[in-house]
Amino acid sequence: MRIRSLTAFAEVFYPLEAGATANLGEALREARAVLTSGGLEVQTTRLATQPFPDVLGEAGPGKLADLAQDIEAVAFVHEVDFVSLGPARIEDSTAFIEAMPAIFRNTENVFASVEIATHAAGLHLGRIRRAAELIRRVSAIREDGFANLRLAALANVGPGSPFFPAAYHGGSAPQIAVATEAADVVTRAISSATSLDDAREALVRAVEAEAERVEALVKRALDGTGVGFGGIDFSLAPHPEEGRSIGAALEALGLPAMGGQGTLGAAAFVAAALGEARFKRAGFCGIMLPVLEDRVLAERAAEGRLTINDLLMASAVCGTGLDTIPLPGTITQDQLTAILFDVAALALRLDKPLTARLMPLPGRQAGDETDFEFEYFANSRVLPAPEDGLSGLLAGEGPAWIAPLKARG
Repeated sequence: MRIRSLTAFAEVFYPLEAGATANLGEALREARAVLTSGGLEVQTTRLATQPFPDVLGEAGPGKLADLAQDIEAVAFVHEVDFVSLGPARIEDSTAFIEAMPAIFRNTENVFASVEIATHAAGLHLGRIRRAAELIRRVSAIREDGFANLRLAALANVGPGSPFFPAAYHGGSAPQIAVATEAADVVTRAISSATSLDDAREALVRAVEAEAERVEALVKRALDGTGVGFGGIDFSLAPHPEEGRSIGAALEALGLPAMGGQGTLGAAAFVAAALGEARFKRAGFCGIMLPVLEDRVLAERAAEGRLTINDLLMASAVCGTGLDTIPLPGTITQDQLTAILFDVAALALRLDKPLTARLMPLPGRQAGDETDFEFEYFANSRVLPAPEDGLSGLLAGEGPAWIAPLKARG
């Protein structure tokens, strides 16, 4: 297991003060050093602010590019690798969404998001359409479409998850939360199991042991800093190496291939075991199925075995949504809207947080190979876009109320 990120959550205000995040940078460095000395590799340190419309305040959306550049510079000074400016929320002016491409044009390490559904506001069709158009605009910033790696649509996602682009601060005192890269924990847990029950017990024990070790080390590092411990998002995130693939781990249970019959059951089984483990939780604590970050998922998608609908179905029982999905560069706003609509509806009906990080690739069509030169990506093929967009009442602009399922007595 590795630590994907140590993410500090704190309020900042525009214009930024040079020393605004100095104490957080120091706390992150200390936590990284302690975890490293304890035998855990920490890949990145990160900062998540409150939603950027609140950071800007009266300065308004016209200063968003300045904010993004300033906070990237401050983060560099304090040795913080990446920053998330949080979401433009449903209640925020659409002018903030219109300004968001400036973040991705003018920085390299700043992330942001758009909220498309909450239980308070419902599923907002107009906001979904704005998010879809933003994804199209951001895809054109770079020839390879890579800028959308730093943008996500959020459905029913609260503050405090250390995974980007979903991360944002919900207020109160600063804290640090941990995001794990733990797909290999599943592989080890099931490698010597003689039954599913053995595998479940081994996985629960492994997760609890690793979480206990991480929490003890981070709390020791933060003692006396004034920065709290925000918990662990023990999501089973993968890495392109096959030994660190969640796709390989699920197939090791006995699946013929990810995307085939049995995928839903295998994913639900592992997610349920993860849910049994006891530790201080933050964020999703689910199974992440990012197509371009997992060698086996990338291969199954390239073979045509794993589709967008397969990934959505898995999200119903385990996942965190649609992540790093390569799509045709010609995909329309209406087609993207249809995908985001399903993600938002699923999140509200099941009362779980889901995100969508969709990556239209300029000049690429369905079936074309991807050729990213990025150490955290495994190349695949471009997945087909939906055949049609939404129409009729579903093509409107207003809210749609989707109540969560109620448990039956």
